[in-house]
Amino acid sequence: MWTEIEIGKGRGGGQVAWAMMTYGPVLLCGLCLCHSPSSSSPLLSLTRTRRLLSPSPSASLTTTTVRCSKGEMAVVKCIRVHELGGPEVLRWEQVEVGEPKEGEIRIKNTAIGVNFIDVYYRQGVYSAPLPFVPGREAVGVVTAVGPGLTGRKVGDVVAYAGNPMGSYAQEQIIPASVAVPLPPSIDHNTAAAIMLKGMTAHVLLRRVYKVQSGDCVLVHAAAGGVGSLLCQWANALGATVIGTVSNEEKAAQAAEDGCHHVIIYTKEDVVTRVKEFTAGKGVNVVYDSVGKDTYKGSVECLAWRGMLVSFGQSSGRPDPIPLSDLASKSLLVTRPSLMHYTATRDELLESAGEVFANVGSGVLRIRVNHTYPLSQAARAHADLQARKTTGSILLIPDDA
Repeated sequence: MWTEIEIGKGRGGGQVAWAMMTYGPVLLCGLCLCHSPSSSSPLLSLTRTRRLLSPSPSASLTTTTVRCSKGEMAVVKCIRVHELGGPEVLRWEQVEVGEPKEGEIRIKNTAIGVNFIDVYYRQGVYSAPLPFVPGREAVGVVTAVGPGLTGRKVGDVVAYAGNPMGSYAQEQIIPASVAVPLPPSIDHNTAAAIMLKGMTAHVLLRRVYKVQSGDCVLVHAAAGGVGSLLCQWANALGATVIGTVSNEEKAAQAAEDGCHHVIIYTKEDVVTRVKEFTAGKGVNVVYDSVGKDTYKGSVECLAWRGMLVSFGQSSGRPDPIPLSDLASKSLLVTRPSLMHYTATRDELLESAGEVFANVGSGVLRIRVNHTYPLSQAARAHADLQARKTTGSILLIPDDA
């Protein structure tokens, strides 16, 4: 990356360089062009000797303008959180991104997925050291690779989901081991919208509880990003799918996505309707991303030996479930994390491969219904929490 600077002479005859950067006037003491008359060697590099100062009256900056490399640091824009709270704490800032180290790559993001887990970190439901850059899903182009790294090169298009956090940025550095090559048949926006949500759906349907033909499943928030994929995939596996939504518009989408029965929970009692649809037996599994408002009803909806899969808490943290509540029907409860099911490279590639294959075959259809400039991430979070969105939400870097 290059920046224009001005070179002048100081009181002692040595050259000094001034550059106007984001943080104000900056004294550059480390460019190869800056020599002290008492030394024959260049001073230290810019990135190691930058000081924030006002322009010195002892320097006469009247000579010439040159272009100098800033070395290994690039200045990019990102969203950062300095304090926990509502969408307003998402701040649009500049940060420096260095060169990737051994085992790492730097990527220029082209599309960034928004997920409810981003809200949890912003609110403090999940903890992260402050300040932090949120986001756990993106697609981008490799701009640099760490020393000795093989299997990746500049210009590769990759996707990632999960760890590390920090995708709400124009560029970022990630471990090469978490990057998945993007098939040419899948565009950037689709991949960014489906990577984390799709792998979550894969883990929930194929590993946490392996849905089979003849099963009956209940999906809360059936018109949401993960809920929509759960309905489509469970239907393709031969299950009877019941979905809950908040209004008629979302009910129509859920039906289109494969729900055999849709419950508008603002108008109908979920437990009563589930019992009607299942002849009183209940469902084999409930996929519950809502939490506090739904978990008691979810338990009531389960059949004997049924499983409650709690994978989110958009309405708040559920109250503790007494073990005695499970005994009457020998029920199972689990709270899985995607990262625990994609911990190895083989698990990651298997899960991503299943998602991409089902997108390619038409089993999974992704709806990117909402896109926002990265700088407007706060508005995206506000709309997500207000349940104004359906399907997937993307942030597009402002320079993309």
